[in-house]
Amino acid sequence: MPLTEEVLGTNADGSKNEDYCMYCYKDGKFLQDCTMEEMIEHCAQFVGAVNEGLEKPITKEEYIGMMKSYFPQLKRWRQTLDVSNDEVMNVNPALAGVKELIAQMADKQPIAYISSVDQDGFPWTKAMLKPRKREGIKTFYFTTNTFSIRVAQYKANPKASIYFCDAKGFKGMMLRGTMEVLTDAASKEMIWRDGDTEYYPGGVTDPNYCVLKFTATDGRFYSDFYPRSFVIE
Repeated sequence: MPLTEEVLGTNADGSKNEDYCMYCYKDGKFLQDCTMEEMIEHCAQFVGAVNEGLEKPITKEEYIGMMKSYFPQLKRWRQTLDVSNDEVMNVNPALAGVKELIAQMADKQPIAYISSVDQDGFPWTKAMLKPRKREGIKTFYFTTNTFSIRVAQYKANPKASIYFCDAKGFKGMMLRGTMEVLTDAASKEMIWRDGDTEYYPGGVTDPNYCVLKFTATDGRFYSDFYPRSFVIE
């Protein structure tokens, strides 16, 4: 959304508002009471004024496309996006490709960051090798040490988050949910791989080997300079 200094709206104290332009927001108030679609149609007529502050002009169609992607993230029309709903995914421009990008990041990024909560309520974050297995973008499985601090924290408080980062592509994905500690034979065998004895000398039955099962409830994805919040049913 190309908002330049010249077209920024103003807050009640006269300061510039970086979210809204002067054609829809002035002195801390919206100038039009309308739907998001109506606002996009209204703003599209000012593409000429927007281009005055840009080195490379954009077309009206490009401007409309940017607004359709950006406006759902504004507080005024912020939506809870359900990436599990294929019908919504297909018609909402803000969701275009998000589900696939999340899956690709989980598979291709070698490192994942997992967070737990300690007894004092503070977050702990740790870099881990990418998940051994995932089920869609809702469930992820990691290997770890049974007697680690992280496992103790998850047993006491299952609230957790995982994060994947594509530094070169300026993309990031955070999932929030719960973490289970699995020690049953079936779960341990499910993600065991040749070479794991380097970390767990006792093999798949090593008591210091366990599985972390993360189940996502919602998350936030950042790509193309725009954040997108979503839920996972």
